[in-house]
Amino acid sequence: MKLRFQILLAEHYGMCFGVRDALAAAHEVASRRPATILGQLVHNEVVRQRLSEAGAREGRLEAQQAGTADVIVTAHGAADRDRERWKGAGYRVTDTTCPLVRKAHDALAQLVLEGCKPLVIGKRDHVEVRGLTGDFPGAQVVLSEEDVDALPFAQRFGVVAQTTQPIDRVERVLAMIRRRHPGAKVVFKDTVCHPTKARQTALDRLCEAAGFVLVVGGRNSNNSRQLVEKARTKGCRAELVTRAEEIMEDWFSDIGVVGVTAGTSTLEESVEEVLCCLETLGGIRVGQPWRQSA
Repeated sequence: MKLRFQILLAEHYGMCFGVRDALAAAHEVASRRPATILGQLVHNEVVRQRLSEAGAREGRLEAQQAGTADVIVTAHGAADRDRERWKGAGYRVTDTTCPLVRKAHDALAQLVLEGCKPLVIGKRDHVEVRGLTGDFPGAQVVLSEEDVDALPFAQRFGVVAQTTQPIDRVERVLAMIRRRHPGAKVVFKDTVCHPTKARQTALDRLCEAAGFVLVVGGRNSNNSRQLVEKARTKGCRAELVTRAEEIMEDWFSDIGVVGVTAGTSTLEESVEEVLCCLETLGGIRVGQPWRQSA
């Protein structure tokens, strides 16, 4: 029996301007001469494959040398000391750091200048967070209650957030810091990026209408995984897929409305392939999304 369900696309979804610009810059460099990306340009397997096909290879930001004269700093950014190290070694450096990540670096630097103990709310092992803390040896990363409990006392805490953290989680961590250190002044600079907030808010609305949410994104994409986790906390069944062929038909056997969204490093064509796959399974698209450049 053929499935019958509606397909609802999130109001805000998919690739943000920072990723689009980074991808365009990397392709432009790789089309002219061999280039090494110092890490994953963005956390999306399809994008990585496209860059490889274009002639860009991957290296490591922490490495001492690359096999090409050109190197590319990823959209997640890097510590200034790493960027300068590559320049000092004679490499041509193309910096594709997202402007909103750069804004977070600048905010943290200003807080340090103001005499604050620097804190970053985010995932300790994430490349963006390592870049944020790399120029400030005294910076600490917090995300859990255990992290907050381990903080030494300071008169002033200066706090920024990984740009792809859900703002409600950031606010919970801030509340924990204030409870743990009631005598300290906590100065928070909101560096969660607008595209992340827009996609999280759009997901809230999507979950009100859909019984199942399908997130299109990279397996190691923080913001894509956050969309899945948030959908589940709101009571929706949710799955993450990178490609349309990963979709399982039995996911939708008892679902009337399937919501579709995508992480900020997901190609539009990947979303379209997923939508077409859902249509072949019996889905019917309803409504038109608002498409914005954020």
